[in-house]
Amino acid sequence: MRVTSDFGPSVLESCTVFHYNGAGVAIGGGSFINVFLTKGKTMANTVNVALIGQGFMGRSHSNAWGQVNRFFTPPIQAVMHTVYGTAGEDPKAFGEKWGWKNASSDWESLVKSPEIGLVDIVTPNFMHAPPAQAAIAAGKPCACEKPISATLAEAREMAEAAKKAKIDTFVWFNYRRAPAVAFAHQLVKQGAIGEIRHVRATYLQDWADESVPFAWRFKKELTGSGAHGDLNAHIIDMTRFVTGLEVDTVCGAVAETFIKKRKIVEQDSGGGIVTDEKMRYDKGSAGAAKMGDVTVDDTVLFLVKYNSGAVGSYEAARQATGNQNANGWEINGTKGALKFNFESMNTLEYYDATRPRGVQGWTTIMCTHGGDHPYVANYWPDAHIIGYEHCFTSMAYDILLKLAGKEPTVPLPDFHDAYQTQRVLEAALLCATEKRWIKMDDVK
Repeated sequence: MRVTSDFGPSVLESCTVFHYNGAGVAIGGGSFINVFLTKGKTMANTVNVALIGQGFMGRSHSNAWGQVNRFFTPPIQAVMHTVYGTAGEDPKAFGEKWGWKNASSDWESLVKSPEIGLVDIVTPNFMHAPPAQAAIAAGKPCACEKPISATLAEAREMAEAAKKAKIDTFVWFNYRRAPAVAFAHQLVKQGAIGEIRHVRATYLQDWADESVPFAWRFKKELTGSGAHGDLNAHIIDMTRFVTGLEVDTVCGAVAETFIKKRKIVEQDSGGGIVTDEKMRYDKGSAGAAKMGDVTVDDTVLFLVKYNSGAVGSYEAARQATGNQNANGWEINGTKGALKFNFESMNTLEYYDATRPRGVQGWTTIMCTHGGDHPYVANYWPDAHIIGYEHCFTSMAYDILLKLAGKEPTVPLPDFHDAYQTQRVLEAALLCATEKRWIKMDDVK
């Protein structure tokens, strides 16, 4: 029997075909997508998702997988099959709250299970590589939080393994899916701001003051770096995505840790980025507590020269008082400029330098019109603004498009893409340590 589907031959490659009441049913195979066919037409198409990890990102991803089939009509429907967590994390309770059908404390068996079609990893950074490599070895598509590893060497190995196995991989640089950012990417491709000369990007937060106790995010062997890998990773990816430019050289880097020790508490509550308010403590009582050494940066700043000759600057900080999530950039070209700040995520600032000088000025674009702005037609009417969580839902949709052999709304970052971002992160840390210019060709 010759089996066809709307998705083309790649989806059904290596599938086993059965017959039931005259219908052809393709199950398993290299795609790990359940495709049910009758008379050559698709009836229902699903992919079973396994979430590896819980916490802040676990909630974000769970919400996305739970909402994507409602807000969008993807060619493949996501099924929230199983969530993994350690026994102490109580994955069963997490799964029941967030809509996962099953729970597991054995990630190795879960990743290998023939029932799982997509592995989604949200563990702390040092735990990204083992399940990702296991998924690749099992021939399964894999999505992973950023940065993809705590070390550049591991990130390179992950990218190489995915390329060799020809496996689809995805990295949750979710800010690409903010409609304003996706629209900026499209405007630059259309030539709206001309040749790019300057890029300046900052990601500033203020949550990590002395009242925050010690946690995995403050330990280098678990996370790789501090504000740098957590925040600079996002703005490096966003500016690469919007501009299409790649960094050639890094210079002028400064890395600093202001708070060298933090109070050790029994356990992290998992309520926020590191902890919730009830876990904070009186700064004056720190001296009597058992303290942990902070081995990552609180802030990193650096300058770059791009492959086009343009120049840029980056700054990430966790103690920039007054900035809760000031994640943004400004890009200046020969014909115009663009400016974005995630704290006003529904808007994009645009300067059109081709207009007569007397009427030139910054224009605020409300990026909520479904006819012009990516993704928003699937949510609410004009100016009924969306939020942080919608970026994840939109990315889940694009992942499902890709798994179906279709083009995503805007490009998706994969392990190779994330490895390029991690090379820039590494170059900046080398520059800060060695106090010299770093050529990207020397950072592998």
